[in-house]
Amino acid sequence: MVELNAQQMNAVFHALGDPTRRQMLFDLSEGERTVSQLAEPFAISLAAASKHIKVLESAGLIRREIRWRTHYCHLDPAPLASAYEWLGFYARFWNERLDVLENLLRRDDAKNGPNSRTGDAQ
Repeated sequence: MVELNAQQMNAVFHALGDPTRRQMLFDLSEGERTVSQLAEPFAISLAAASKHIKVLESAGLIRREIRWRTHYCHLDPAPLASAYEWLGFYARFWNERLDVLENLLRRDDAKNGPNSRTGDAQ
């Protein structure tokens, strides 16, 4: 897998920070789209859509191909895979800590009885 440098990782997360760009990436996951097709679901101009596409291109998340006068965009998932791997470290970090907490709570329940935490009277 390709490792992203800090500058590219920042660009990826900046690009993913906008809901319009996230939707464009989702649409591209289903296949190539023209700039017009990417702009269509939103109440934005082609110029505004093009600015979003340039951010996605700068982050390396999409490639643009020009055929005649039409611009076609394609998803490039490699930077997403690297960002996912980077986020995976933190998922493992929190999962390990939550597992420790769960074990502590189970031990506490076993020691104090099942109704000790809920305050239920029998």
